[in-house]
Amino acid sequence: MYNSLTRIQNVFGFFTTVAFAVAAIIAASDFTAPRTPSSEIKMTNVQVVKGRPHYYSTKKEEYAIIKFSMDADLSSLFTWNTKQVFVYVTAEWPSAGTQNQTNSAVIWDSIITAPSSDHLANIGPATLKKLRRSAAGKATDPSRGLLSLKNQRPKYQITHPTGRIAKSADVALRLHYNVQPWVGLLTWDQGRDYGLWQAMKGGLTKAFSLPAVKAKDEGKKKKA
Repeated sequence: MYNSLTRIQNVFGFFTTVAFAVAAIIAASDFTAPRTPSSEIKMTNVQVVKGRPHYYSTKKEEYAIIKFSMDADLSSLFTWNTKQVFVYVTAEWPSAGTQNQTNSAVIWDSIITAPSSDHLANIGPATLKKLRRSAAGKATDPSRGLLSLKNQRPKYQITHPTGRIAKSADVALRLHYNVQPWVGLLTWDQGRDYGLWQAMKGGLTKAFSLPAVKAKDEGKKKKA
């Protein structure tokens, strides 16, 4: 009645149905784990300099270099289904002459892997060995979600399409995260509470203004 090909198709169809059902249960289990991220972040130093966007450019642009300090507790984001967490800090400020538009640029980021995905980390052998030793025998390692940065230098300088960014007002730094599970959907930091998942407490600095370019050097020239 059934040939070999039909039986193989039936077995494969049953297998994929079971696999999909198990994957759906695993993905849904994330909603049963509370998320209570919190952070305190503040700007420690900022300066605006001029530089070329690339070597052959004859036109200079303004770049902002923003240092910050941060203490964050993202340990609740790590569950048995967490592959890694992408953490990043953005500088945000309103667009001049427009309404309801905000400029946003990443100044720092980091990838925090779970013990089960350390082999995917793009780090050196010595650092990887130390990381594995610290998480030996652990299915999850919430301590990796505890971040403490003091006067951290930015990874990226920021600018504006116009090439001018000095004296921009109402600039603020904001912490973001993106949870990447083994099975399920990517999830980002949310603006409000959703069940057991709470919005991040803190994670935003007070507004500040960017200084003028080389303000101190210009003052010395005027005195001379």
